Amino acid sequence: MLRRGLVILLAAFGLCFLMPLALAGGWWAVQDRPGSWREADWSASGLLPDARQVPGAAIHILAARTGGAKGAASVHSWLVWKPVGARSWSRADVVGWGLPVRIDAYAPDARWYSNEPYYVGSVTGAEAAVLVPEVEAAIRDYPWNGRGAYRIWPGPNSNSFVAHVLREVPQIGVALPPHAVGKDWMGEGLRALRDAGGDVHLSVWGYAGLSIGPRTGFEVNLLGQAFGLDILRPALKLPGIGRVGV
Repeated sequence: MLRRGLVILLAAFGLCFLMPLALAGGWWAVQDRPGSWREADWSASGLLPDARQVPGAAIHILAARTGGAKGAASVHSWLVWKPVGARSWSRADVVGWGLPVRIDAYAPDARWYSNEPYYVGSVTGAEAAVLVPEVEAAIRDYPWNGRGAYRIWPGPNSNSFVAHVLREVPQIGVALPPHAVGKDWMGEGLRALRDAGGDVHLSVWGYAGLSIGPRTGFEVNLLGQAFGLDILRPALKLPGIGRVGV
């Protein structure tokens, strides 16, 4: 009986985690990409409109595949926002040198290692106007912003930062994609959190965990990747691949 259970677990691990990662790795291997960060394109992509053409407030979560071999399995995510009447966008993301949190270090919709960014989710209008100060406060209070605090895996990294802001301001209503490696980092040790949006998160040093709730749906987190199902916005969440569905 024990042996049969182990076989089932290994088969589920292979089907849910290893197979999607292998497919993502095969796809990534044939992509044309820069050999180093110096050769990469970091210019504006044109995804965002000119801020002067957006009179109201807006908050966007953007992501793009990261560079090198790790791009097969992970995206880099960041936040972009503007208050009512602002004539320019503000951007915040985390990098792996110096003080991790950087404000306006890149164009708001810049390519990341030559990879095109895309919208993970957005809030606009009156709702965004209320949430912008909360987003800015969550960015200022990010707990892992000391020199040397960044850790590429399992975190805290760039995705840990954005996920932290989304847990602090759950009214944004956005969850990072399953291949945002580091999003499940909540600190050292065994962590359990129910955020104000009703999502429950469990994490064991960021290496394994579980997330359940209206924003995340159901996710099993393992070694930085997630497999799960989004019920409210129907989609299958696959490691290395992302959301497949609506």
